[in-house]
Amino acid sequence: MTRKRLAIASAIVLGVLATGYLACFNHVEPNEVGIAWNRFSGDLWLQNAGWYFTAPWVSVSRIDTRPLRVCVATSGRGFSCKLVQFVPSAYKEFVATEGHRYYWWSNRFSVNFGYDDEYRGMKDILRGYAYGTAKYPFVVVLQDYGDPR
Repeated sequence: MTRKRLAIASAIVLGVLATGYLACFNHVEPNEVGIAWNRFSGDLWLQNAGWYFTAPWVSVSRIDTRPLRVCVATSGRGFSCKLVQFVPSAYKEFVATEGHRYYWWSNRFSVNFGYDDEYRGMKDILRGYAYGTAKYPFVVVLQDYGDPR
C-alpha cells in the first residue's frame, strides 16, 4: 500500500511542478507588445511578438499596438472621436505614470447601460490620456475627427 501512496504523491508533485512550469510561458501576438516586470528586482523590459519563458515572479501585461478609435459617449448630435495608438518605445513612461498591472482588468466591473460602446481595459486608459489636457509620450493621437467646432 505504501508504494501506491508514494506513486500518487509523486504524480501530484510532478503535476504541480509541470503546471507551474507551463504557467511561466507567455505569448505576445504580432500586433501586441508585452511589458514584463520582475517583482523582485524591479526590472522592466519590452517583449515583442513570440513565445517567452519567464520566472514565476515576472508578470507580463500585453498591450495592443493597433490604432484604436475612442469617443466621448453622448446622446447629442455633435460627437468627438479620436484615433489613438499606444507608443511601445515609451513603455517606461507609461508604467511610471500608470503603474504596472494587468491593464485588461481596468474598469472591468463598470456598468455602462444605454451605450453601445463599453470602455474597458486599455481602451478606457487610452481614452483618458487622449482627452486629457497634458500630453504623454506613450499615446499619440493619429486623427481627431468628428469635432463639432
